[in-house]
Amino acid sequence: MQHRPKTVGLIEDDPIMGASIAQRLELEGLSASWWKSGSEALAAIAGRKVHPDVIVCDIRLPDMTGEDVFRKMSAAHSVPPFMFITGYGEIDQAVRLMRLGASDYLTKPFVMDEFLMRVRQSIRIGDTRSNSGAVTLGISADMRNVEKTIGRYSETSLPVLITGETGVGKELSARMLHDRSGHKAGPLMAVNCAAIPAELLESEIFGHEKGAFSGATKRHLGYAERAARGTLFLDEIGDMPLALQAKLLRLIDQRQFSRVGGEEQLPFHARVIAATHHDLQSLIRERKFREDLYFRLSVLPLHIPPLRNRLDDIPWLLERLLEDACLRQDKSSRGFATSTEEASLNHPWPGNVREMRNRVERAVALGGGNWVLPQDMFPDLQMDNGSIEAFSTLQDARDAAEKRQIERALAKTEGQIMGAAKLLGISRTTLWEKMARLGLGDPQRSGS
Repeated sequence: MQHRPKTVGLIEDDPIMGASIAQRLELEGLSASWWKSGSEALAAIAGRKVHPDVIVCDIRLPDMTGEDVFRKMSAAHSVPPFMFITGYGEIDQAVRLMRLGASDYLTKPFVMDEFLMRVRQSIRIGDTRSNSGAVTLGISADMRNVEKTIGRYSETSLPVLITGETGVGKELSARMLHDRSGHKAGPLMAVNCAAIPAELLESEIFGHEKGAFSGATKRHLGYAERAARGTLFLDEIGDMPLALQAKLLRLIDQRQFSRVGGEEQLPFHARVIAATHHDLQSLIRERKFREDLYFRLSVLPLHIPPLRNRLDDIPWLLERLLEDACLRQDKSSRGFATSTEEASLNHPWPGNVREMRNRVERAVALGGGNWVLPQDMFPDLQMDNGSIEAFSTLQDARDAAEKRQIERALAKTEGQIMGAAKLLGISRTTLWEKMARLGLGDPQRSGS
């Protein structure tokens, strides 16, 4: 089965530039629909004559501005990612349009390879929007599999155990599972078992009656009761005391509980999702976690891989977190310097996505330039003289990133050029040229 090529809607009145861009897009295996005015583009899309995956629009058009096109299209349609071509005097306007929902902008004159890279990035943004319908966890194969698993798990009410390192997105996964399940009409009640003192945790989960203990001046409804027919999310379940684990096991098995200091048996209707960064099997061997509770919680297991093992997600997450940080802090940024992306791909990310979010927030708050530089993201890697250690030229960094990505694609396709080119989103000819330039063997001898 052949997949249709991705379609780029190009709105450009300059005949030379428009023809040049359209021709290059076609050579790269993309389909180009070229309109020379805003009204022509609006009519074509309103009449459903074309369904672009991304729109590239010049801000200056003969009949209206690119902003007019964007606003009219946004009001009337579910608009695809919108990328603007701007002059230097229009950068402020382009930044403002990005805050309104545009995906990217590029200033003239631009290098065609960079333009094509940004177009593909915008197409991927559109793909993640359409595939997820809302929130998405990542664009890597690993995170796509996680989302597929969440989709399957959402069809049942069985307990789910989410595992993974601190900061990988276990709570976000739990919320996604809740939002896609039959329990979404009810609340998601999240309790961090490591953040609440052990002597208070039982009361927080199960509630207590008035006079149950010193200071219990009135009845308190716990998370299990307030979850109703929604979801009870027990984060850091590995830190729950053994004595309380036994009561949790009864809650799951018997679907009922009693408040602390009470005798009435109350029904439990919520779904249970638990999460931990601990190795529960090790805790079981150390007699710090009940094996029967583990089996009851892990009916449906879900593991979130660490960020360092899914490099495809790193540039994508950086862009999303940068956009969020700029909105929160009311600042603007043109994006990440190539050397910053290279440093991010080489960083081990021990704190995973949570660490990345904090680094991006700090870079936006303290960085002084239009681009996020390595020293903005990684000030802890500075040498005594204030320079960043082991950073090469931008061209060397770009070549190293391309070489690594091409090697990964060739490894996945077992050396097949055509398959690797499809994974990379470029033509076979372009891949040949890059392999020859980067010294990646003789492409003519590789499979087609």
